Amino acid sequence: MLEPSIDSLQEKIRSKYSLVTLSAKRARQLREHQSGTSDHQKGKTFVSLALEEIQQGKLTLQEE
Repeated sequence: MLEPSIDSLQEKIRSKYSLVTLSAKRARQLREHQSGTSDHQKGKTFVSLALEEIQQGKLTLQEE
């Protein structure tokens, strides 16, 4: 099961397209940052870490 749930994530970011785009961009940033360090949490993917950041309000979408 996906944690956090898509419903709770859509309370933060309404558009599924924007949610996917933002989480993918952040996952790439996390992966690039990870290449030289060993901070990656065991058992968690970069996408799940990005989704958790969105859920916690650490990562938001700026409307233009």
